[in-house]
Amino acid sequence: MFSSRSVHTQAILMLLLANLFWGLSFPLIKAIMLTQQQILPASSTWFVTAYTIAPRFFLATLVLLFLLRKTIGTLTRLELKQGTLIGVTAGAGMLFQNDGLQFTSASVSAFLTQFYAIMIPVYLAARLRRWPTGAVFLSSALVLAGVAILGRFDFRTMHLGRGEIETLISSVFFMMQILLLENKAYAANRPLPITLVMFVVQAVFFGAMALGTAPKVADLWVPWTSLPWLAFTVLLTVFCTLGSFTIMNRWQPKITATEAGLIYCVEPVFASIMALFLPAMFSAWAGLNYANEQLTWHLLCGGGLITLANILIQLKPPRV
Repeated sequence: MFSSRSVHTQAILMLLLANLFWGLSFPLIKAIMLTQQQILPASSTWFVTAYTIAPRFFLATLVLLFLLRKTIGTLTRLELKQGTLIGVTAGAGMLFQNDGLQFTSASVSAFLTQFYAIMIPVYLAARLRRWPTGAVFLSSALVLAGVAILGRFDFRTMHLGRGEIETLISSVFFMMQILLLENKAYAANRPLPITLVMFVVQAVFFGAMALGTAPKVADLWVPWTSLPWLAFTVLLTVFCTLGSFTIMNRWQPKITATEAGLIYCVEPVFASIMALFLPAMFSAWAGLNYANEQLTWHLLCGGGLITLANILIQLKPPRV
């Protein structure tokens, strides 16, 4: 038997692994988009967005259908409900985040997306009528400061336009996704079945969006004939979709939503580290114009603050 503390520690480590996979997704998605723009230059930004997301969930759905082929008939009503709600909230978050990114800078998007680190403890405090601990407030502040430095966020240029509003809306949906996993009403649900339902919902939604925004229906087949696009998409599916979301759905319920929200803010740190070397590797293989980012004090300082926040919250675990 494992102690509750050892399970908690294992959950933290597994969620950090999920963040590592999500960090990998940033250079992968950028590479997929650049490849798609090369082979289908007439594509709209909506089609590029939808057809970067839809294939990963379509392929992931096929994999889980095969793995669960003998137990698919045992899917319960609560598993169907939770998986559907997670799929809707995660899908809506991705949609607003990606659309908002077209109308604001990447640094502002990264900063505002992580606002769920603040919203989750505030929401839980209001619901439970109990103030979060000082450690939660301090950790949340450190995370937002770290993300702001990491993304080189400039408060002087901040304004609430379409991009900023949509990004804040996406953060609300991501918060709802995190809270759905903590909901005790779904405690008996199995991780893989709810992940399958989640993938189906997102595959259908973004697949329909891609169909509706494609320059021509025949263009839906073109990316599948590109070896670089296929390779990047398979990597995105295996590590950043199947790996990350299965880990999230399996291990996040072992910790509080407040802890989870702070841990997920480590994602941009991993993304920034991988952007130091992966773009050049992808470009050399796929013939892309995608340069490495440079190691700066922003990465060291911003990443250090986010790491410090997560260490602090583990020394004094939150009550909510």
